[in-house]
Amino acid sequence: MPVTLIENFRAVFYSPFYAAFALGAYEAENIEVILKPSPAADQTLKTVVSGTGQVSWGGPMRLMRALDEAPDAGIVAFCEVVCRDPFYLIGREPNPAFRMSDLQDKRLATVTEVATPWYCLQHDLRLAGIDPAAIRRTPERTMPGNVAALRAGEVDVIQVFEPYARNLLDDTGHLWYAAAARGPAAYTTLNTTRDFIARNPDTVLRMTRAMYRTEKWIATHEGRELAEAIASYFPDVPLRTLAACCADYKARGLWNTTPVPLRAGLEWLRDAMLSAGAIKTKFNYEDVVDARFAEQVVREDPPAV
Repeated sequence: MPVTLIENFRAVFYSPFYAAFALGAYEAENIEVILKPSPAADQTLKTVVSGTGQVSWGGPMRLMRALDEAPDAGIVAFCEVVCRDPFYLIGREPNPAFRMSDLQDKRLATVTEVATPWYCLQHDLRLAGIDPAAIRRTPERTMPGNVAALRAGEVDVIQVFEPYARNLLDDTGHLWYAAAARGPAAYTTLNTTRDFIARNPDTVLRMTRAMYRTEKWIATHEGRELAEAIASYFPDVPLRTLAACCADYKARGLWNTTPVPLRAGLEWLRDAMLSAGAIKTKFNYEDVVDARFAEQVVREDPPAV
């Protein structure tokens, strides 16, 4: 039976998911996986719960919010791919010795398309002893809108992911902070229902093994090789730019080298959401993650795709 995998949205930091298709990882595991775009990021998990797709990728943030509202929702993460935060703070002026306190007197444009980046940055601020409410955030815009505002001098610093960050660094922007530097922060997993796992354990195992074999390939190849493999998914991004993005993300340890969700990263994200008031439940790792299949394929140690 083919498996429909719901794509959260198109983004460079999701490169390993595209690489699994481009490198034939699913075919190597004798499983047919069909990629289908989500109608919207906040609808991705709902497509799995409704049965429109069997598996999705997306943030554990969505899982925890859903479980906070409905503890019996029966949804779970089973394979981690993005284990660190892919967002950057890019400023108009150089700031090589950046500290969170530097944001207190700046006009900051945060990401509004999705919630996790601001939850995480708020937690960074609180851990630095700064009240996020004291930060002067600009009116909501899209990331492209914030890029234009930075170039126009309407804001001092913006929160963006690749390739917006790379494009700015190539002209008027300066790197202040790469959020990946904070360490593990569970960002993107393969997610499904516990019922689907119970009915299709071999399918879940094969999908997990395919991703592990892809993660192994990425670990031993340069950013440009990854960019060349996935270039067709990003026709509007020049290969030179895409290669630089992939190389930077890889160097920053953005992608997990195994499919086992990192406990420290899940707990950090949970605590960020708790401090932001996004959830009320202090979830345990096992409430959100079923690591059995990831742990099994690591023991098996299959070759790279």
